[in-house]
Order: sequence, then structure tokens, then C-alpha cells
Amino acid sequence: MTQTPYQLLFVCLGNICRSPSAENIMNHLIQQRQLQEQIICDSAGTGGYHIGSPPDRRMAVAAAKRGIVLRGSARQFSWNDFAAFDLILAMDKSNYQNILSLDRQGHYGNKVKLMCEFCQTHSDREVPDPYYGGEAGFDYVINLLMDACEGLLAYTLQEIKSR
Repeated sequence: MTQTPYQLLFVCLGNICRSPSAENIMNHLIQQRQLQEQIICDSAGTGGYHIGSPPDRRMAVAAAKRGIVLRGSARQFSWNDFAAFDLILAMDKSNYQNILSLDRQGHYGNKVKLMCEFCQTHSDREVPDPYYGGEAGFDYVINLLMDACEGLLAYTLQEIKSR
């Protein structure tokens, strides 16, 4: 019997910088380990400012330095995402609160975590939004997300084993 893939959703504010970067970094790691049948990733934003837009060009440049191509187009997080995904990863505490505010019955809080909970070397508690900053901020976010995605992949593989 084939198991349903484990589904991860990465969420930031506009879905053009942090969350598509996390999604594509995770997909890169999944492909390296040939786990595409076991883990599926998507991303969304809590705000609807950039629906349909590709990832931010500056973020794409920072990701390319690490050999990662940013694909996708922005969409807004919806209530249906709670049921569709096994784990929802918020980039910062504001995103986390915005996600939980849609879960009025409190049924899905256990599925929502902060991305930085999975960092192995960085001590950050939140993924900073590089949108209004310079190149160094975008590079930092990519490095932070690389760290968090490695930890998240190990966690996800454990979750899959325990199903």
C-alpha cells in the first residue's frame, strides 16, 4: 500500500521572498535525496498583496548563489490549507498568529510551527523579512532557511516513519 505524501506548507506575509525560498530549498533537498514521492511542498502568504507574482528577483539571485532556482507564483493562505497540509511553517510570529487566527475552532494549532524551530546552527527565533533591506539580508535568509530546511527534513522523515 502506498502512503500519502507528507505535505509541507511554508507561509510568510506576501509569498514572494521567504516562503517560496523555503519551498524551493526544501524541494532541492528532497530531489537530492530522491524523496519526491514522499514529501510535497507548497507556499503561501497571509496577505494577498502579490497573488500571482513570481518570487522576488533579489531573493532569486541570493538563492541562485546556492544553486537553487526559485519557482512558483504567490497565493494567499486559506482555511482549506489546514486540512490539506500535514505541517504549516510560519516564517515569523506575526505570520504564525495570522494563520492561527483563521482556525477559530482551534483544531489545527498542532500543525502550525515556526520555521526557526528546525534550525540546527542558527539561533534565530524568526526568519527576518529581507524585502526592504539590501543584498546581505537576502543572502542571510537563504542561509538561515538552508539550515532550517535540513532540520525540517530530518523531522519530516521521522514523522513519515512513525505514521
